[in-house]
Amino acid sequence: MAGAVILDPSRRLDGLADSKALTAAQRERLHEQILGKAVAWAVVAVEPEEIDRINIHQASLQAMRRAVLALAPLPDAVLVDAFRIPSLPMAQRGVVGGDRRSAAIAAASIVAKVTRDRLMQELHAADPRYGFDRHKGYATADHLAAVARFGYSSQHRRTFRPATLFDTIA
Repeated sequence: MAGAVILDPSRRLDGLADSKALTAAQRERLHEQILGKAVAWAVVAVEPEEIDRINIHQASLQAMRRAVLALAPLPDAVLVDAFRIPSLPMAQRGVVGGDRRSAAIAAASIVAKVTRDRLMQELHAADPRYGFDRHKGYATADHLAAVARFGYSSQHRRTFRPATLFDTIA
């Protein structure tokens, strides 16, 4: 999941910060404000099959590229959290620690995180065995135990093989 946001400098958004440093309630509140005040925003997901085919890093870059190109209007330049995105038709700059140093990067992070968390809630409602509502798809001990017990769901990447998963299954 990747987000891209063009902020309107005349419409202030108080409280923007790294999405990981905010509570779920703060992210939800900011998400609604960002969508209401941004010039443009986009969120793009890459499906598990594509991630398996091209690897997680390349899939992340593709998601970022697609999110930027989905913006209307397209930006003249892009700030990216730590990376450079291949094949963008505009100037870009990677900003290390960008979600702490750039309001636009923080906003994109919040929009992507809230969208992903909502998706995890939907996946949990469809199949509660995996506990997506609690761990949001991250490789927690509970998540790994559920995968060991029930196998992969259609939403799992088949190439996701943390060592602890093999230890749990073995």
